[in-house]
Amino acid sequence: MRPFRLPSIFITLILSVGALHSQDKTTRKASSAESDLVDAVSLMQEGKVQSAQALLKEIISSDPSNDAAYYYLGTCHLYSRNLKEAQTALRKAVELDPGNFWYKERLAVTNSMAGEDDYTIATYEAMLKDFPNKDDIQYELVNLYLKQNQVEKALATMDKLELLHGKNENITATRYDILLRQNKPEEAFKTLADYNSEFSSPRILSIMGDHEMAEYKDSSALEHYREALSIQSNYAPALLGEAEVFRSRREYPQFFKSLGKFISDEDAIPQMKVQYMDMLLNRSDPWFLRNNIPQIDSLYDTMVRLAPSDSMTLASSAAFNFSAGNAEKTKSLLYRNMKAHPESSGANVTYIQLLASLNDWNGMATACDSALVKFPKETAFYELKNYAAYNMEDYRGIIDNCKEMISIAAGDTSKTIPALSNMGDMYYQIGEEKEAFKCYDKVLKVNPDYLPALNNYAWYLALKGKKLKKACAMSRKTVDKEPDNTTYIDTYAWILHLLGENQEAKTLFKHAMLYGGKDSSTLLRHYAIVLKALGETDLADLYDSMAEKKEAEEKQK
Repeated sequence: MRPFRLPSIFITLILSVGALHSQDKTTRKASSAESDLVDAVSLMQEGKVQSAQALLKEIISSDPSNDAAYYYLGTCHLYSRNLKEAQTALRKAVELDPGNFWYKERLAVTNSMAGEDDYTIATYEAMLKDFPNKDDIQYELVNLYLKQNQVEKALATMDKLELLHGKNENITATRYDILLRQNKPEEAFKTLADYNSEFSSPRILSIMGDHEMAEYKDSSALEHYREALSIQSNYAPALLGEAEVFRSRREYPQFFKSLGKFISDEDAIPQMKVQYMDMLLNRSDPWFLRNNIPQIDSLYDTMVRLAPSDSMTLASSAAFNFSAGNAEKTKSLLYRNMKAHPESSGANVTYIQLLASLNDWNGMATACDSALVKFPKETAFYELKNYAAYNMEDYRGIIDNCKEMISIAAGDTSKTIPALSNMGDMYYQIGEEKEAFKCYDKVLKVNPDYLPALNNYAWYLALKGKKLKKACAMSRKTVDKEPDNTTYIDTYAWILHLLGENQEAKTLFKHAMLYGGKDSSTLLRHYAIVLKALGETDLADLYDSMAEKKEAEEKQK
């Protein structure tokens, strides 16, 4: 089905579709009504759909027989995705002028968008009675018949198309697809071969090659691809088919030669190149990639040279270089993409995330500042800047960033609560404990179940050894919500230990060992202390030893 689109010359269409047609039949439209109709369509073009609808309803109110007004009212409803209202208005337009092709065509599209395939088919079939030579209607019907698995009707429609226009590539390729759906591969292939014997089409030859490849007949597939290339030397499907034959045979020099012809074709669509290269990288085994990095890198260099500002090309090339360990080239490509598309926040984010992976904290902070000049209301850049600031131990900077986020996103608790909680964490880091606890209290007043604030607040109270019952109640909430979160378990179990509940603490620590607890030196050390308190000295010594080993590993990192 073709996507819905508005005509590009609306004012002209008013005359050809509605107003002029109506004037030919009767003079019932006054010039003021015609002017209002033009104004309504102009409003619709400008995106002022509600104003256009209001004006069209006024026209209909004064002249209920104005078919063009109903047509454009239906179009307005399509703009707003009010499909039921659109159907009602368009059906009225068709009722008033049953011979108008455009009205029926728009109604059929609307029925299809509403998922009412039976109505769509009925509308198109009715249209064919009045417009039997409209091949686009017949192609729409073929797609709809196939969607409903009415294969025989689809084939019958293809026969009509062939009678009208003779054999062509589209009809042949569609018939081939239909026969494959009927599980008739031999008959389907014969359809292609018969057409090619008369017309020698690169497209049909390439489909023949694909068919043979699917049946593991690589030699005959290669013959078809080469015959296609003898007709059109840069035909992309044939070049890629030829390349795939060589790849399946592990004849890599020939593979890269064929692929290189496709990649170096200035007329080939960049997105098509990216899609193939992405497929190649995702589906190939590590040995192939590891042993062919220079060849693949050369292909990407060619792609970038031919499409120096194409975002998909730059991003794909960057992804390859990152996986190949070429950090500087990755950085250069993503920076280039960001500069080529200054309006894209995504390009900025991707570049900044790369800097984070390279531990370039100063560069990351600078890039965030630049992005915030272009996107001052995008809080994601403050979050990224906070990540850089944390690694530079700029805790005051994080507090200032969070204040900006809260100001920008006032009323949006999905952003303000995390920012306020982060402020509490940073105030504690710089020794301003009272300010930290004020932030946590504000967070929990708005959202009593915000787990990061509950955990950190409880932990800091535990470190002070004060208000342990309050800390225990808060920490228990986190474990109840996320019983396998080892950070939350460690906090809760440690508070239980401080309250003398060592047996319950041991049970929790044992559970944590099953969910990654052995990766935390702090948790291992706490578990050892609890075991010693219970008199299990040997087991405590074991976990003490594990904690020391983990601490040594953490220092090396």
